[in-house]
Amino acid sequence: MQSLKAIKLGKSLLSRDVHTGRVLAQQAAVQADFYEEDQRSMQKTARRIIDEDINPFVDQWEAEGKYPAHKIFKKLGDAGLLGVNKPVEYGGMGLDFKYNMALNEELGHINCGGVPMSIAVQTDMATPALARFGSDHLKKTFLEPSVLGDVVACLGVSEPGGGSDVAAATTSAVRRGDDLVINGQKMWITNAFQADWMCLLANTSEGNPHRNKSLICVPMNTPGVHLAKKIDKMGMKCSDTAVIYLDDVRVPAKNIIGEEGMGFTYQMMQFQEERMAASVLVLQPMETVIEQTIAYLKERHAFGQPLLNNQYIHFRLAELATEVEMLRSTIYRATDKYVAGEDVTQLASMCKLKCGRLLREVNDSCLQFWGGMGFTNDVLVSRMYRDMRLISIAGGADEVMLGIICKGMGILPKKTK
Repeated sequence: MQSLKAIKLGKSLLSRDVHTGRVLAQQAAVQADFYEEDQRSMQKTARRIIDEDINPFVDQWEAEGKYPAHKIFKKLGDAGLLGVNKPVEYGGMGLDFKYNMALNEELGHINCGGVPMSIAVQTDMATPALARFGSDHLKKTFLEPSVLGDVVACLGVSEPGGGSDVAAATTSAVRRGDDLVINGQKMWITNAFQADWMCLLANTSEGNPHRNKSLICVPMNTPGVHLAKKIDKMGMKCSDTAVIYLDDVRVPAKNIIGEEGMGFTYQMMQFQEERMAASVLVLQPMETVIEQTIAYLKERHAFGQPLLNNQYIHFRLAELATEVEMLRSTIYRATDKYVAGEDVTQLASMCKLKCGRLLREVNDSCLQFWGGMGFTNDVLVSRMYRDMRLISIAGGADEVMLGIICKGMGILPKKTK
């Protein structure tokens, strides 16, 4: 049985940030070395919105299984935070991708995984290809309102028969005059119940599965779009996720993003930004869990002394903190290379692989140190344990990342006919 003092401490840690001065100073110094003054100023703007409009309501949203995406997106859009690296002529700031990474790192201060993941879908998953390859008409119709926070977007890539195997997608979009008629099914679609439009991957021709797909902008109120089921997940509770059926959905053929048949290639390019964003988003949650665990272990006594005095415990926390900093360095290196125009598929895949695995280590180790309190819903570590388990699965599972890395190393066996 946990002491009343321990329970009160655990509950207080969920609602406020707990930092040791030394650790906080070290983190600030590392970020200050990487981010420039304008980027740090943007982070402060984001932090104000997080502290005033998001974190005070996270517990309520988690309990309700939904958060007001339109309201939050409008707050972020009004502050210019949904389009930091999107073109100025479509409402964005026109800044480089490093600003986007600075924003995503700051979003890690949100006290759950669902809200930052939902925001990342809008900024780093559904819109990069549109911003880069879309026509002026599509950018005006779908990108600009997304950047301004007037609409919510979702990404329709995964299917029941193929999650990380993008080439296996079977949803079809057949030309009928000037239109496309879409049939198929999408699964694991974040933001689906609140989304106004979807960036959809579908087969627009027969043949090579890497060259027969296109990305298509599909308004969610189009007849034939059916939200079949809200998926009950173990974590990310406030982020709605759905199965979507597409039955004879008719949209103009001009809604294809860029060149027809290039959808697979465009999606692979989007994945670079998505995977780097996912990696940098989790740095702060890991730091927060470690810091709150340290604070708890200073107060929690067993066998006549604070639990933190146990050598295994403080050594393990030191190992975890070291791993987080090593991951941060790799993410920052990948960011600089990407901004310089280099292909960072290999590094981005390494970051994605490492962040998913390190999250499991950090959350599992720290939850164990919390003892019985860690098994309750009253502390942040238990929420992060549930929410962040998704990172090794979504956006390309660990095994897919390993395959990409092996291919880059030249050691992936060739398929036999």
